[in-house]
Amino acid sequence: MSEKNQIKPWLRDEWCIPPHGSGEFVWRMEDVLDVYRRPYDAKYPQVCIDEKSWQLVADVRDPLPCRRGRTARRDYEYKRNGTANVFVAFEPLAGWRHYDVTDRRTAVDFARFMRGLLTGRYRDAEKVVVVMDNLNTHSPGSLFEAFPPDEAKGLATRLEIHPTPKHGSWMNMAEIDLSVLVRQLPKRVPDKVALAAAVAARERDRNHRKAGADWRFTTADARVKLKRLYPVVN
Repeated sequence: MSEKNQIKPWLRDEWCIPPHGSGEFVWRMEDVLDVYRRPYDAKYPQVCIDEKSWQLVADVRDPLPCRRGRTARRDYEYKRNGTANVFVAFEPLAGWRHYDVTDRRTAVDFARFMRGLLTGRYRDAEKVVVVMDNLNTHSPGSLFEAFPPDEAKGLATRLEIHPTPKHGSWMNMAEIDLSVLVRQLPKRVPDKVALAAAVAARERDRNHRKAGADWRFTTADARVKLKRLYPVVN
């Protein structure tokens, strides 16, 4: 797969698309698609936010290394070591992403991740244009659960949020980056420290290559290919 993935959402997840006539779905879909048509602007960077739970799995026996004429071998038994969470911020137009490995994905964890972006890479941006799904913690309200009101308000006013519609998480380009990350990481990662080291290495490599995503599905495309989702107007 090329670094710039061509997205054809009408070919996937059709089972979870809402029935014909969902005006709410259409409105939010077109809103997100219009955001993706905006040109790059460092003062208003477009950032897609997502997260993924990761199962931590360790080997019971040490794997056998590869030898001439024989691949590496790993025992089928494994040990579960709980889970960790991976936050991702993906800026497709800049070919940049950042991962943060946490124990959980609470509102406070999300708020700290967002503050890190706003006070770090995007400290000079006037507003950060955010596309993310409708998870209950994905809200400016999470900032008020983690920080004093003045600080939370200051951070919240710098966010321009565009949530994807329900059952429309395929519109979040952070999913593209996470899918690449999943394919690149080892099958078994034993603990949070190893996971953090592995995702940091992938982050450095892909940022160095400015690996972005080429989103080509527009509102005009949606009105043709997803016409069945639009309400019938007499």
